[in-house]
Amino acid sequence: MALTRPLCTGAALLLLTSCAAQAQEQPIAIDALRARLAAMQQQLDEQQRLLQQLVAATPAALAKQRGAGQASDTVGQAPPRDSRPPEVAPLFEQPGVLTAKGQFVLEPSLQFGYSSSNRVALVGYTIIPALLIGLVDVREVKRNTLTAALTGRYGLNSRTEIEVKLPYVYRSDTTMSRELFTGTAVDQVFGTNGKGAGDLELALRRQLNEGGPDSAYYVGGLRLKTRTGRDPFEVVTDCTQRCVGDNATGTGLPLDLPTGSGFYALQPSLTWLFPSDPAIFFGSVSYLHNFKRNNIGRKVLNGEMEWLGTIAPGDVIGFNFGMGLALNDKASLSLGYDHSSIARTRQNGVPVPASVRTQLGTLVTGFSYRISAQRTISVTVGAGLTRDTPDVSLSVRLPVTL
Repeated sequence: MALTRPLCTGAALLLLTSCAAQAQEQPIAIDALRARLAAMQQQLDEQQRLLQQLVAATPAALAKQRGAGQASDTVGQAPPRDSRPPEVAPLFEQPGVLTAKGQFVLEPSLQFGYSSSNRVALVGYTIIPALLIGLVDVREVKRNTLTAALTGRYGLNSRTEIEVKLPYVYRSDTTMSRELFTGTAVDQVFGTNGKGAGDLELALRRQLNEGGPDSAYYVGGLRLKTRTGRDPFEVVTDCTQRCVGDNATGTGLPLDLPTGSGFYALQPSLTWLFPSDPAIFFGSVSYLHNFKRNNIGRKVLNGEMEWLGTIAPGDVIGFNFGMGLALNDKASLSLGYDHSSIARTRQNGVPVPASVRTQLGTLVTGFSYRISAQRTISVTVGAGLTRDTPDVSLSVRLPVTL
């Protein structure tokens, strides 16, 4: 028993010493854990700060790529919607898409038109339906017109634009006929041409409503056509004394062709566009009023004048419609129809005997390709559907945004 107690006492002392050592090491482990937690919290704060900077910079980067020019201050804010009508391949004279505010568009264009007509006049009397006593006047006219124009458009604001058009016209006519009241069977050819500046045009257009994906856009326009081109009454007509009446002599055709209409004209119009994905429907109505002229005289041969008095060309009622389809992000195709109804011309308040209401109908197709963000090329082909309409017309446009 005396030997056993010292051993137990030694074991107890050893256990107490080990527990004391562990108690001294435990504060050191807690301090290390606290230090690691603090380092992890610092890393999390740094990552959160970088994430906030990235989220704040994302809208500005997207706005810069889209050309907005300024970054959005609100995260997730939708970009402003473009209220202008969608673009389509142009078919008619009135463009549907207006020029953006502060931008200038310069559009050189070239247009070619060809028309031909035949006229048969029977001068005499009929004994029986198969026998004619008299003469037959057969006349065939072939007409070529080439018009080069330079058009400038400027956007006054987001809904209004002004336009100036400067045309240059070259015309050539060829008439094949057998002279009236003669017994010859030989065809005679009478050719003439003319070139020079055409009639200057000024236009103002304004978008009338906001429009949208499921609602139509309406654009009102007003066009003024001047008479800067060569006047039809200034050219010399192939008549010895008179072109009308009992003692009319000559062919009655001008020796030089005019390049202008000779009358001022004002044309209000209304254009509408309705987007219906993937197509766009469009159309317009217009009314062209020609202002009459007083004391008009026509030049004939030998320097003489034939006084005509007051001439009032007939007004023109026009409408057109069509559909445009985007083939991809650069190319688009359009198909439409254009119609004009021209009233009779009046001389001294009385309708001219040979003048009748004329109907012009044209089937038009166009193709447009965007070369770059500033340049687009458009090609339009028209086919005449009525007798008085040009047989074919071809135009090429190259608008450039400056």
